[in-house]
Parts: sequence; structure tokens; C-alpha cells
Amino acid sequence: MADFSDALEDTHIAMIARQPVFFVATSAEGARINLSPKGYDAFRVLSPTQVAYLDLGGSGNETHAHLAADGRITIMFCNFQQPALILRIYGQGRAVLPQDDEWEALAAHFTLLPGTRQIFVVDVESVQTSCGWGVPFMELQEERQTLKKAHAQADPKDWAAKHALRISSIDGLPARATDRYIAGD
Repeated sequence: MADFSDALEDTHIAMIARQPVFFVATSAEGARINLSPKGYDAFRVLSPTQVAYLDLGGSGNETHAHLAADGRITIMFCNFQQPALILRIYGQGRAVLPQDDEWEALAAHFTLLPGTRQIFVVDVESVQTSCGWGVPFMELQEERQTLKKAHAQADPKDWAAKHALRISSIDGLPARATDRYIAGD
């Protein structure tokens, strides 16, 4: 049976902190549903009613375009250990880019990774937990370093030029591009 709350509780926050992967789903009217897995140390609980995560440049900019058009976002965590649990955060999200006024204050919550393109901020509307009994037991072997390495080795001008072209979703919805390359620490 699913349980709902209006905000993240301490037990939710503790479960989130243990997870090496989370999933993000967005859509907008007339657009395909975008569902993306996310890894690295990229998720932060800012308060019981607000979360954020780092977004590295990848194959597209779907989440940004969908949030600009619609705002709805669902984030899902699965506990691959005991106890079995699935946690979903439903909310309204928005992108904060390095050129935005609130970037510095928000970025201070993270260790920026090579290729960081934006931070997504989500205002939590509700939190759902469910049993997760069908989720397998799994252990993290190690993080995949390929994306961070590719960004770290990229020429900043080439990276910026490539990502300047990421101004729409695959369905043609507009997205803002970052105006700078983030090398990370």
C-alpha cells in the first residue's frame, strides 16, 4: 500500500542518502515522456519541501525543455537493500544555469562535476512510498567514470559550442543553453 506525505520526512531523507542512483521523469503536452537514470553524488535535499540535483551535459536537454514547458517532475528512488522501499517525489521543477543569479548560492551545496550544465531545483508537492517488494537486491560495484572523464578531457570552447546547440527537446520544445563550461573540482 502506498503512503503519501506533503514533505520529506527524516526516514525518507536517510533512505535517499543511501542510494547511488535515482530516476527522473518529465513530460509536457504533446511531447514524449523522458525518463532518465542519474548517478554520482548529484542529489541534495535542501529542505523537507525542496530538493535539487546536478545535471551534466549528455545526449540532450529534455528535462530542461519539459520543465520550462510544464514544470512537472517525478523523482524515484529504489532501495536495493533492506528494507524494500520505493520513494517518489512529485513536484514542480526548474533549471538554474551558471549564468543565473541564484547559481552561486545553489552550487555551494554541491561538489561540481566536470561538465555540470545546470542544477534542477524541485519544489516538493508530495512524497509517495510504496513496498518495493519486486525490486531486486543489488550492490553498487563502482561508479562509471566515462561521462566525467569525457567532460574533463573536453576542450572548453568545443564543449560550450556543442551545448549551445542544445536549445530544444527532441520534440522541438525550447530549452536554454548554458553559457559556460564547468570543469569541476
